[in-house]
Amino acid sequence: MIIRNPVIETPVVVCPRQTPPWKRWLDLVVTVTLLPLLCPLLAVIAVYIRCVTGGPVFFVQPRVGYGGETFTIYKFRTMRVAHQPREETHRRYVAEQVSVDGPAHKPKYQDELIPGGKLLRQLSLDELPQLLNVLQGNMSLVGPRPDLLQLMDYDDWQVRRFEVLPGMTGLWQVSGKNRLSFDQMIELDLRYVEQRSLGTDLRILVKTIGVLVFQRNE
Repeated sequence: MIIRNPVIETPVVVCPRQTPPWKRWLDLVVTVTLLPLLCPLLAVIAVYIRCVTGGPVFFVQPRVGYGGETFTIYKFRTMRVAHQPREETHRRYVAEQVSVDGPAHKPKYQDELIPGGKLLRQLSLDELPQLLNVLQGNMSLVGPRPDLLQLMDYDDWQVRRFEVLPGMTGLWQVSGKNRLSFDQMIELDLRYVEQRSLGTDLRILVKTIGVLVFQRNE
């Protein structure tokens, strides 16, 4: 698939790889198994956000995914409703991290978090609605994490991360996460693209549980 860069008028080429049948079956089996078990927790979080903020429960946002196509990602809302969209400011911040030769850091929005929002993020509970993305088929359980950057923000060698479905977790999440530089994150994503297998996905899922239990998600 060819996506035209609207800034420099050069095409960004993304050649998506076929999703193997085992991967879709793994996504469906795990998701269909987890959702009934998680429904009480999801309901409690949703009611809590609604009662505490009086606003929408879910945060939805367009992200670049498989083959360079845009899809809508779902999260529990952990920040106050902004009077002005934060997406472009956040995107510029993330784009600046691309050139930083050191660990990539998330922007600090502590003052804008809802009560309990920090805990939801630390435990990655805000990411659970992405199981709906997995059911829809625009995300997988394992793959490169979708971010706010657009195709034009990536170098040519980096867009290969879009050759596979984005994931709820990935190789860089279990390999150091925000202690890594942006280039190191991309290199891990591309390693996953090349080494994708059932065994790799299962190992990443198991390691993800350990990361969630023993490390803070910051």
